Amino acid sequence: MLQQTKGITLKVTNYSESSVVAQIYTESLGLQSYLINGARKPKAKIGNNMLQPFHLLELVVYNKENNNLQRIKEAQQFPPLKTIPLDIVKSSIAMFLNEVLYKVLRHQHPEPQLFQFLENAIIWLDEANDGLANYHLVFLAKLTHYLGFKPIISNLPYFDLIEGQFTNSLPGHVHVLQEPYSSCFREILQSSFTNCNKIKLTREDRSYLLQKIVDYYRLHTENFGEVNSLYILEEIFGN
Repeated sequence: MLQQTKGITLKVTNYSESSVVAQIYTESLGLQSYLINGARKPKAKIGNNMLQPFHLLELVVYNKENNNLQRIKEAQQFPPLKTIPLDIVKSSIAMFLNEVLYKVLRHQHPEPQLFQFLENAIIWLDEANDGLANYHLVFLAKLTHYLGFKPIISNLPYFDLIEGQFTNSLPGHVHVLQEPYSSCFREILQSSFTNCNKIKLTREDRSYLLQKIVDYYRLHTENFGEVNSLYILEEIFGN
């Protein structure tokens, strides 16, 4: 059965000499694996250049129930991203966030609100001119809303990463944010993309908070593992 849907490429794996398997998070079907024959050939109808991670796609797909590998009839990048592929800061942010998405959306069912958030966030990043240093922190904070472990916000001084809430007393474990970082994290949780550049953080503070947010994801996501592209962001924002 043919179906039209939007999608976001999360990972592409070589399948044979000229084919690939693309794991794409779709608006209508959730996470799907698509076998694309000839994608690595120079004149491919659906080529590797179209399947860049964190890019938005308009798709017409064959959807067969109980098939592990589906197929794509038509695909195009829409809207085509103008700056993310060419800007080293934006492309590094996209690489990092894409790796996180691949880890947390592995069993994700269709959820239009989540897809709309991702679509809007990608377009915002592509169109933004500056103020990107805290974008990935706000992105990760907002993404928790759709993954089932949204932090409970209050004005208490400690944030317990295991319980996912602020507390008045220091927890009896190391997974905690204390002042001034708990206040910074609260500000990140309450921020939007348009005003995230108003959060004043030093390079060291930003790095520490990012590590803690990744720890928070690791604590609440089965088999989350390490984020290999994390060091790239630290290099980018450390200069």
